[in-house]
Amino acid sequence: MPGRTIVITGASDGIGAAAARRLAREGERVVLVGRDPARTAAVAAELGAPHHLADFAELDQVRRLAAELLDAYPRIDVLANNAGGIMGPRSVTADGFERTLQVNHLAPFLLTHLLLPTLVAGRASVVATSSVAARAWGRIDLDDLGNERRYRPQKAYGDAKLANALHVVELQRRYGGDGLAAVAFHPGIVATSFAKETNHLMRLVYHTPLRRLLTITPEQGGGYLADLAAGTPGVDWPPGGWVEQGRVAVPPPRVADTDLARRLWDASAALVGV
Repeated sequence: MPGRTIVITGASDGIGAAAARRLAREGERVVLVGRDPARTAAVAAELGAPHHLADFAELDQVRRLAAELLDAYPRIDVLANNAGGIMGPRSVTADGFERTLQVNHLAPFLLTHLLLPTLVAGRASVVATSSVAARAWGRIDLDDLGNERRYRPQKAYGDAKLANALHVVELQRRYGGDGLAAVAFHPGIVATSFAKETNHLMRLVYHTPLRRLLTITPEQGGGYLADLAAGTPGVDWPPGGWVEQGRVAVPPPRVADTDLARRLWDASAALVGV
């Protein structure tokens, strides 16, 4: 009996690839989404899995990706919004948005929205890779989502990861009654390449011998993602909830701000034109 269809973004390396490997071993039908053609194709060939390419710094590529997924997969059981990273100096995409905001939040928001009819019809799970950076640095200002006034790489990343968690809260509020279930999680500080563009202190953690002391492996982080993707909402994790390294936890305080979640949803929808 074929497994469920699980779409994983950011699946060309790191925890996305690790989760895909485990889920494929367990018999699930994994669909890989990545930015790098060679690396994404390599993981797909290893697993015998289909793959799609999209650079989340270009929203037209996200729209094309959504169309491809809807055409190829009549049912999607799990959408794992995993792609993202912390950036370096402030830059603006061709769409006119600060890069960290777009890649980490606006692009997955748009992808999820475009897939919603299929996700709701399949009573799917949406798993968002967030971070405790949401607690440490997340201070969303709806009048300055792109951090034009006070940009720092870690603040922009914290804001985006907080946005991921707030998206889960509002997604659950709007569509939970229709059978959709969403969860945000912090995988731990994973030894991957995701912080390579920044000169911030986080680069020292990720790219020096310090990482052996302070980080976990992609396989460990990918295991947490795979557990949520394979799990049953309401049994293995709470819909609309927050999980840290495999354990249900108290979310960052701002994640409980349901009014902020609603207003962020409306602002995000206006920005991406849905």
